[in-house]
Amino acid sequence: MDAIGSIKAYFRRARRRKSRRNSEIYPDEVLVDSSNIPGYDEDRFEGRLEKPIRKSVLYSLGIVFALLAAVFIFQAGNLELANGASYRQQSVDNALRPVPIFASRGAIFDRNGVPLAWNAPSQGMATGTGEDAVAEREYATTTGLAHVIGYVQYPSKDSNGFYYRDDFEGVSGAEKYLNSVLTGQNGSRLVEVDARGKVVSESVVEPPVSGQTVDLSIDSAVQSELFSNIKDIATTYGFSGGSGIIMDVHTGEIIALTSYPEYSPQVMSDKTDAAAVKAELNDPNLPFLDRAVDGLYTPGSIVKPYVAMGGLTDGVIDPAKTIDDTGLISIPNPYDPSHPSIFRGWKPGGLGPLDVRHAIAMSSDIYFYAVGGGYGDQKGMGIDAIDKYLELFGLGEAIPDSFVSGPSGLVSTPAWKKATFNEPWYLGDTYHTVIGQYGTQVTPAQIVRAVATIANGGSLLVPTIVKGAAPTVERTIGLPQQDYQIVREGMRLGVEVGTSIALKVPYTDVAGKSGTAELGASKANVNSWITGFWPYESPKYAFAVVMEHGATSNLIGAAAAMRRTLDWMSVHAPSYFQ
Repeated sequence: MDAIGSIKAYFRRARRRKSRRNSEIYPDEVLVDSSNIPGYDEDRFEGRLEKPIRKSVLYSLGIVFALLAAVFIFQAGNLELANGASYRQQSVDNALRPVPIFASRGAIFDRNGVPLAWNAPSQGMATGTGEDAVAEREYATTTGLAHVIGYVQYPSKDSNGFYYRDDFEGVSGAEKYLNSVLTGQNGSRLVEVDARGKVVSESVVEPPVSGQTVDLSIDSAVQSELFSNIKDIATTYGFSGGSGIIMDVHTGEIIALTSYPEYSPQVMSDKTDAAAVKAELNDPNLPFLDRAVDGLYTPGSIVKPYVAMGGLTDGVIDPAKTIDDTGLISIPNPYDPSHPSIFRGWKPGGLGPLDVRHAIAMSSDIYFYAVGGGYGDQKGMGIDAIDKYLELFGLGEAIPDSFVSGPSGLVSTPAWKKATFNEPWYLGDTYHTVIGQYGTQVTPAQIVRAVATIANGGSLLVPTIVKGAAPTVERTIGLPQQDYQIVREGMRLGVEVGTSIALKVPYTDVAGKSGTAELGASKANVNSWITGFWPYESPKYAFAVVMEHGATSNLIGAAAAMRRTLDWMSVHAPSYFQ
């Protein structure tokens, strides 16, 4: 019985345990159990019951992985099937390196075929492999040509060997002005390289087309001589610089155009000598300023022929009218009658009675004071008429579409004075303007075409530096031809007996007009001018030379530089006088 009883007791306990597992847990049991929980770290999930992951989460993850797999499969198909050929070709192309074949830049010659700029075999511009050699630009060593020729910048590449500038670029002078003509069309070569960058093969895809050569109207020998004479006068007599232009009065072709001081085109193009480049850039004498084109100067008495043209045309004066140059004029001062305003001429004691021809020849300030502003019984033109005629001959306006298109300059006007100084215009301002002083500023290029207009009888030309270019007339100044002739006679008389007598030479008849423009309030310095044309009877060439900022005491200036040049030309270039 004991054994059977033990068995029965076991099964009863088993049934009670099974019943407890399937039954609800009562609160008292929870409280009893919680009091027996060991010291678990619940922040690390110790002693917590694990819960199974819900099936919805598994289904969601499965969908996400399925979508990602679909995207990868689609992209693989796109790369391999749809665009496989394209990407394969791109891979092939990556092995082909395009290399430029630089076109030869056009050479520059002077009017007589003398080379001024050309290409030479590369001495340092080629790459290590020689695949993209760049011909180096070489320039004539003749002095006085820098501002006409200019210089270039070479094609340049970055540190990765790619060209960010694959053409020559003209920086100044003819290299810049004629850049589109001188620049050729680069060719191209395809170079095949292997994975190690070794050249496997190469072939020319497109051959280069060379730039065009250009013949300038410049006579390099005449220009160099003019430069040398300007330089010598400047260094000997204390001028800070100077410039000169000689131009054909019928075609506008510039025979010489030079500026002192100048820079070295070779140094600036090569840029291999850093010290030399720095010295050029920091030169206080401004060698990069093209004084003939961009220099603005007070003109002084060289404006008198254009004022005379206006006075004759408007009937303010006639050829026979004389005005007595006593050396000064006195204008009553309405505010202080005891202190009249005195305007003096350049010669103490005066030049005596003068007609318009002799007034031009002797450069009489007193005569032109009276003609411009009026004095005594002489009616004046007035500032508006003076401005009109100076501007009619191209002073105070930019030259259009030309190598010598520099700044416009300025002709003094009441509006300019009001805007600049907020002051009214006085009679004395008119007197100063009529002799080329006060605020008037011009360039030598403006002056040479103005005097050429007097010489050719009214055609205001657009100057050119290209030989054989069709003449361009900006406008025809339709003033009476007899007035042009009277002014030409006055300029010729100036060379025979007047202020331009330095140009009286035996081999041609020169007509000229000198000018000495006083600078600053102290008038301690001057610009020295000489302008004119030759031959007088049948004008062919006009000229303008200015020597910049010299001492008032100088008796040697622009006329001496031009005279030396004419003398040299009579021996070494006599064709200009035939």
